[in-house]
Amino acid sequence: MGEPLRVGIVGAGNISRAYLTTLRDLRRSGDPLGGDPPSGPRLTAVTDLDPDRARRLAEEAGDGVAVAGSLTELLAREDVDAVLNLTVPAAHAEVTLAALDAGKHVYGEKPLAADREGADAILARARAGGLRVGCAPDTVLGTGLQTARAAVDDGLIGTPLAASAFMTCPGHESWHPDPEFYYRPGGGPLLDMGPYYLSALVHLLGPVTRVSGAASRARAERAVAGGPRAGTRFPVEVDTHVTGILHHAGGALTTLAMSFDVHAARLPLLEVYGTAGSLSVPDPNLFDGSPALSRGGSWTPLPHAAGYRPGGRGVGLADLADALRDGRPHLASAELGAHVLDTMLTLLDSAREGRTLPVTRTVERPPGMRDLSPPPVPAASEA
Repeated sequence: MGEPLRVGIVGAGNISRAYLTTLRDLRRSGDPLGGDPPSGPRLTAVTDLDPDRARRLAEEAGDGVAVAGSLTELLAREDVDAVLNLTVPAAHAEVTLAALDAGKHVYGEKPLAADREGADAILARARAGGLRVGCAPDTVLGTGLQTARAAVDDGLIGTPLAASAFMTCPGHESWHPDPEFYYRPGGGPLLDMGPYYLSALVHLLGPVTRVSGAASRARAERAVAGGPRAGTRFPVEVDTHVTGILHHAGGALTTLAMSFDVHAARLPLLEVYGTAGSLSVPDPNLFDGSPALSRGGSWTPLPHAAGYRPGGRGVGLADLADALRDGRPHLASAELGAHVLDTMLTLLDSAREGRTLPVTRTVERPPGMRDLSPPPVPAASEA
C-alpha cells in the first residue's frame, strides 16, 4: 500500500474545513475506488496569511498537525509531499509554482490560474520536475456525474447533440463574509462556478473547440449582506452575467449561462440531449444526486453506477494520491483545468470582440471511473 501522501494546506479559509472533513473520512473509510485501500492522504501542516486562522484549522485537524509560519517554511518541511492550494484565485499560480519549485506535488482549488500564462507555466514546471498537479473541481468524480458519464458512454441517449448548462444566483455577497475576491480578476460567475459545469461537460461531451459569448456587468458596486462586515461596499471588476455557445470536438453544442445577477430562475442546471433521449444531470457543484433519463416519456432515475462514495471536496486529491501509487494519470488534472480556464477566458474574449473564437489549449476527454476499477456496489437505498 505504501505510506500515505503527506499534505500541507496553504490557505485556511472557508473551504479548508470541507477538505479537512473529507481527508478525515477517507482515512477512516479507505479507498472509495476499490482495490488496495490506502490510509488516505494525511494532513501534516497548514499555513495562512492570518496565523490565528492557521492555528484554528490545525487545532481542529488534531493529529499533531503543525502550523507553519509562512509558505516558505511549509515548503521546506520534509513531512510535506504535496501542497493543497486553497488560496484566493489571484494567488493560485504563484503558490503552485513555488510548491513545484520546492519539489512538491500540488492539488489546488479552481481556477488553475488567473490567466493562460500562469496555467502554461504550471504545466511546464510540473512536466520538467516530474510532479503531479491536480485542479478542482472534483465534483465530477462523484456518483452523480460519473453515473451520467456512464449513461452517455453506454449510448442511453444515442449520439449527443446538445446540452444546456445554467448557473444563476444573485451573487455570493449574499452569504460569504468576505466576498470581494469573487468580483476581482480571476473571479466572477464564469471563473468561479463555470469550472464545475465545464469540467462536467468535457467529461460528458469532450473538449471545447470554439466559443461564441456575450457578457454584461449590472452594477459597479456591491455590498456584503450579513455578518460583522454587513453593508461594506466594494467595486465590481468583472462581468457578472456571461452567456454563450460552446462547440465540442464531437459536434455537440452547449448553451451556457453563468450569472450573479439573477434572483430566481426555473432553468435546468445541466442537461444533455441525444438522438435517442435526454439526460438530466445532477448539480455539478455537488457529488451525489441521481441522473434521470427520458426517451420521450417520463423521467426515470438511474441507479448509481460509478464514482466516489461518499464524495466531498478533496476526493480529487485522494485520486491523485491513488494515481501516484498505481502509476496512472489522475482524473482532476491540471491539463483539464488549463483547458477549462482557456475555454472560459476565450468566452470572455469572444464577448468583448463580438465574434466566435477558437479554444487553443485542448485536452483529451478524461476516462470514466468505470474504466479504472469496478464500480462500488450500490447501497440498498440507491439500487
